[in-house]
Amino acid sequence: MRLTADADPALWIPVTDSLGWRGRRHRKAAIRMLLGQANSALGATERPGSRFGAWAMSQAAPFMMRQADGRVLVWTWKAEPELIVAMATAQQLTPDVRIARASMPMDYDDTVSFPSRLGVGEKLVVPVPASPSAPPFATYTWDTGTHLITVTAVCSDRERFGTVIGALDDLARSIRIADDLTGGESPDVLRLPPA
Repeated sequence: MRLTADADPALWIPVTDSLGWRGRRHRKAAIRMLLGQANSALGATERPGSRFGAWAMSQAAPFMMRQADGRVLVWTWKAEPELIVAMATAQQLTPDVRIARASMPMDYDDTVSFPSRLGVGEKLVVPVPASPSAPPFATYTWDTGTHLITVTAVCSDRERFGTVIGALDDLARSIRIADDLTGGESPDVLRLPPA
């Protein structure tokens, strides 16, 4: 299963297809922000080689995401790449994934219904996580029966997290499953134009 989205280019910079110099600054900023959040969550301080590590990962990230073949899409906030990173993933619903999803802590039961092109999913916004070092985040999930589609956004600033929720909602609503069939491939497929 491959994903596609119509992210607003005025707000979001795609990291997924940004090879070489194009998007390099945004990739590096997003990875540096995620590494910094991981370090603070673990109680570690930034190491001297962290900037080089972020640069090296920013060079490898597009190739790794290309290997994922549409199962992973990533964006950063255009105006300030280190503010927020959003990632959409499609994961096959194996019994292990279902068990892990059912075993999530009670904090993750505060979901609300979230309608989109994928159907009605769930939205969870955690502006103030239980751990003081954890970053605010939002997740959107859809169960298609065979796959779990998830959009996760992590923000580096608790005070400004609420200002980007509307844009995150719009991004999550634009996610859809890419159709690999082309017209004429199968006589059993009836194609209707979008409503």
